[in-house]
Amino acid sequence: MARRGLLVVVVMMLATACSAGGQSRPNGGARADTIIFGKTDGGTTYVRNYNVVGPGTQKTPNSEMIYEPLARIDYSDGGTVKPWLAESLEFDEKGTRLTIKVRQGVKFSDGAPLRADDVVFSLGLPLDNPDFNLAGTTYKAVEKVDESTVAVTFDSPGFSEVNQFASPVLPMLPKKLWEKQDLNTWTNPDPVGTGPFVLESFAAQQITLRARDDYWGGTFPMKYLKIIPTSADSGKAQLLRGEIDWALQAWSGAQEEYVAKDPQAHLYQMYATGGAYSMLYNTARPPFDDVHVRRALAMTIPRSDIVTTLNRPGTEAGPTGLVDLVYKDWLKPEYRGKVQQVDAEGAKRELAAGGWTVTDGKLVKDGTSYEPTISFNQDFGWASYADIMVNSWKSALGLQVKPAGAPGANLYESQQLGKFDLTILATGGAGASGVYSMLAGRAAKPIGKKAATNLGRWRDPATDATLAKLLGTSDVGRLKQYAQEMQSIVADKVPFSPIYNSYWFVVINAGRWTGWPTPEKFSYVPFPGLGPDSTMTLMNLKRAAQ
Repeated sequence: MARRGLLVVVVMMLATACSAGGQSRPNGGARADTIIFGKTDGGTTYVRNYNVVGPGTQKTPNSEMIYEPLARIDYSDGGTVKPWLAESLEFDEKGTRLTIKVRQGVKFSDGAPLRADDVVFSLGLPLDNPDFNLAGTTYKAVEKVDESTVAVTFDSPGFSEVNQFASPVLPMLPKKLWEKQDLNTWTNPDPVGTGPFVLESFAAQQITLRARDDYWGGTFPMKYLKIIPTSADSGKAQLLRGEIDWALQAWSGAQEEYVAKDPQAHLYQMYATGGAYSMLYNTARPPFDDVHVRRALAMTIPRSDIVTTLNRPGTEAGPTGLVDLVYKDWLKPEYRGKVQQVDAEGAKRELAAGGWTVTDGKLVKDGTSYEPTISFNQDFGWASYADIMVNSWKSALGLQVKPAGAPGANLYESQQLGKFDLTILATGGAGASGVYSMLAGRAAKPIGKKAATNLGRWRDPATDATLAKLLGTSDVGRLKQYAQEMQSIVADKVPFSPIYNSYWFVVINAGRWTGWPTPEKFSYVPFPGLGPDSTMTLMNLKRAAQ
């Protein structure tokens, strides 16, 4: 099938027989009806908190297999938003009223049907309490039209904002159970959702989900899905031994260390997200509210060194936040294929133009000095890449930036609260509007207040004016025009600095389960965080011949 601009890569070697001593083709054994997912980015223990919309930081992982959104984003079709629990989502001509038809025949795991009342309740939670707006919703009202129809209204045209209904943190919840609870404190230990699995058992180091036999979407070839915590290094060994079937991690030596050992069963896949890994500036605090500082730091990020260390040469991100291979037809000509090289002299001129000097490793202006810190997810092994950036800033500018790794959950909370100087995160979304909507001033919060989007607290009238046009049209020609205006703003004002193109890295041992999608041929991505995509992945697997 055609792929609209989506980079697809699969690392496969010529098919050969597994060596006699190979451990990657396990027999069915005691877990023939079980698939095991090794989670490499969730710490070593789990908490039993299935309150997916509450403000608590520690949540149970992979609740996407229990709860479902109204829509999904199809990354095999250019990031198009498509119905899931909704049968359809249709805007009126003005783009301010979205009519949602609720899919019929959907039941919660307790047997109750999904009704319009449940949808109204679920969509109303972020309206009732901003702390529950984890999806960054922008609609202003929701109402029941009839037993199977819900209407959502926007203050301004929201054609390009329908992607929020695909967010895993805007799931459809059973009103009768949730309306009785204090959602600020309730941990929802026994979740009831519309999703394909229910909680079978919970332990701090293993979660077992059981496939439903009454799921609206169909049946599954496996009975259980187990989720276990692991590290990147341990996960590699477990995949090789066939102890886990599935994991998400970048593996720079995967071709030689994994795929070559059993090319038929060992799959290492990359799916482009359409976004980038980027450095975000906290523009609500000095010195990052100064464009000259942001430009200087951006100009001295050694992107080529980082992607070389990642073993992904040629994946340096351009200055716009839109990946060339996905958005080639949307990019302004001057940004197509642009590789940002280190420009120490240019960066020094930027600092001088802003009245800044660097003294004893500190940024100094008007007698005030600053010692920046860069935070990053240590669960992803990002420390070495942070060191590359830190060393470049020291070498090029004499500036000392302190690296500060943190576990994923802690990092995300500090990002939401605006308690950082510089930080690393993935920037992306469905379409150009999905990438750039994180810069909307309406989503900016004071430091100390949780933000769902716009974590960098960016406020800029030109950005808001252009975003209003971008989000307010469904005309493709105008969408491209306004997207290009946003590209110029991002490249010039540098609210964030793209570093390298972002991918989902999927590692599979297909010794027990076959039929996995590949980047060469797929209509869904085998990535648990996408929820519906994992549902389709698991539903279409087959037991391997033993």
